Amino acid sequence: MSFSSSSSSPRCALSVNLNKVATVRNTRPLPIPSLVRAAQACLAAGAQGITVHPRPDERHIRLQDVFDIGAVVQQWPHCEYNIEGNPFHNLMDVAAQVLARGLPLHQLTFVPDSVGQATSDHGWRFPDDAERLTPLIAQAHALGVRVSLFMDAQPEQMAAARAVGADRIELYTEPYAAAHAQDDAPLLAQQLARYQAAAQAATAAGLGLNAGHDLNRDNLPAFLQTVAGVQEVSIGHAFIADALELGYAATVAAYLAAMSAR
Repeated sequence: MSFSSSSSSPRCALSVNLNKVATVRNTRPLPIPSLVRAAQACLAAGAQGITVHPRPDERHIRLQDVFDIGAVVQQWPHCEYNIEGNPFHNLMDVAAQVLARGLPLHQLTFVPDSVGQATSDHGWRFPDDAERLTPLIAQAHALGVRVSLFMDAQPEQMAAARAVGADRIELYTEPYAAAHAQDDAPLLAQQLARYQAAAQAATAAGLGLNAGHDLNRDNLPAFLQTVAGVQEVSIGHAFIADALELGYAATVAAYLAAMSAR
């Protein structure tokens, strides 16, 4: 298993985050909606990966879900399985269990969220987090897994992310998405410039580039047109909201079309 920062394909990959499917299921003591069928439908429709974020309280993705979805991804050898979470909580143990079962695991995305946090809202900070992240990144590499660090769009932080051993960074895109939603052209231009500069700094440092958080069909085209080199976008909330109206297959097609609108 390779943990290279580069991708075999020049296209930006769509990784569908299934957390919100699990959130709906967990409101009743029933196995519906099915995460397995959701993963199968998305991959069959052309998504290039699946993302899950198994938090310690299992308020959405449960440990068994991680295994079940991994078995689905295993049937699609050209697709990737990305597990995200805080490496100081349960993430590294989950990763070890996945690999012990012979399931695929291509990428771990380290996210600095707290146990009860509703959603991720900031990236790692250097030099503050360097000492404690370094051995965990080395541990992931020893498992043969690529590491992506969830990062704010701060160009000056990128070389430090590479120095601790990260293969990629995932740009936290909520500030961009918020600016896009306000329909404020100067603010949007300012945010795009920030992300463009951060992406350039990441690439110069030798990092691969992912992006995610509040990306949707409307704001994806401008982001990918401006921010060069994005290898993967991880999208959950907006994707599942769209899928409730359109269905999984049509939603994958819509997002792939938005990603190609350059």
